[in-house]
Amino acid sequence: MNEIYLIDTHSHINMVEKISLDEVIKNALSMGVKKIVVPASSAKDIDEVFELSQKYDNVYCYLGIHPEEAKEWDEGIMDIIRKYSASSKVVGIGEIGLDYYWDKSHVELQKEIFIKQIQLGNELNLPLNIHDREAHKDTFDILKEYNKNSTVIMHCFSGSPEFVLECIKEGWYIALGGVVTFKNAKKMKEVAKVVPLERLLLETDAPYLTPMPHRGEENQPAYVKFTAEEIAKIKEISFEELAKQTTQNAEKILLI
Repeated sequence: MNEIYLIDTHSHINMVEKISLDEVIKNALSMGVKKIVVPASSAKDIDEVFELSQKYDNVYCYLGIHPEEAKEWDEGIMDIIRKYSASSKVVGIGEIGLDYYWDKSHVELQKEIFIKQIQLGNELNLPLNIHDREAHKDTFDILKEYNKNSTVIMHCFSGSPEFVLECIKEGWYIALGGVVTFKNAKKMKEVAKVVPLERLLLETDAPYLTPMPHRGEENQPAYVKFTAEEIAKIKEISFEELAKQTTQNAEKILLI
C-alpha cells in the first residue's frame, strides 16, 4: 500500500446532525479518511445504514442490534441481515454485545440476543463488532464459548491494560477512539501503548466521544486523524507507520 490513508471502523454518520452526509464524507476525505464503516444499532437502523452503504462508494456497514435495544428483537431481523449480507458492503455483524451501564433489568435478554447474533456472524462468516460497557467478564466469556469462526473487534475498548492483553491472546482486534486523546484518560493511554500495532484499529464512534482538540463538538469521521496522531505519539512511532498498519488491519479483516 503506497498511499497513506485512514479508515474509521465505527462511525454513526447517520446520527450526525449539524452537517449533511455529503459534508461528512467531504470532510473525511479532506483529512485522509477514505473509508468509513457505519454500524446499525436498532432494527430501524438496519435499512438506513445499509442504504447509506449503497449510496456512497467509501461507506460500508455492520448490521445488528445494540444491547440496549434487545427488547425490540424479533427473529425476522436475522432474515433481513442474511438478505443484505449478499452485498460486499456489509462487512460485519454489529454493533452487538452487552451494556450494563444504564439498565441491568434485562441482562439475560441481552445475553440471549448477543449469542444469537454471534451465531449469525459465524453462519455468514462475518466479523463481530462488539459493544462492551461495564460487562467485560460476561462479554469475554460469551465470545469464548459461542464464537467459532468470526473475527472479533472490540469496539471503543474501555477495559484495563490487563484485560486488553487477555483479548489480544484470543486473537481479537482492539478499536480505539477519541477517549485516548483526553488528558485524564491514563488507562486508555496505557491500553494504546500495549496493544500490538497489528491488532489495532481506529474509530470515532461519531457523533460521540469527540477527540481533542474538538472535544465538546459533534464528532465526525474526519476527526479520527487526531486519535491516530495521539496513538502514534503514545507508541513512539510515526503517524505514517500507524496509519499504514491500522488501515491494512481494517482492510484485511473487513475485506474493504
